[in-house]
Amino acid sequence: MRNHRILRFSALMAGIAAFAILFAACEQRKINQILAEPSRYMNEEVGIEGNVVRSYSVLGHGAYEVDDGTGKLWVVSDRGVPRTGAKVAVKGRIRDGYDLSSIVKLPGALSSGLVMIESDHRAR
Repeated sequence: MRNHRILRFSALMAGIAAFAILFAACEQRKINQILAEPSRYMNEEVGIEGNVVRSYSVLGHGAYEVDDGTGKLWVVSDRGVPRTGAKVAVKGRIRDGYDLSSIVKLPGALSSGLVMIESDHRAR
């Protein structure tokens, strides 16, 4: 029984350490900062946190919209997408003029524009 507790604690600590390492290497930003100055973040890896408000996926590829309370940003993923309502931490690179129609069918107003190309995400 004691070994089981130690194993669970070790797994928890490893998960926390992996999460911290994942997001320590990139700057955390509010979505409104990115929307206000997208060119400032174009060639940098940035991180955002928020809730998934919309999610579309086909065969492990897709897009999801993250709302952090300051704004909303579409995230493009080739690693699967979190479900609507999930709390996520995402890191990736900002792209402007990205065409989402090659990945997923979206309404015309949402099919292109400013997006984050995900390098990793963690759903909680």
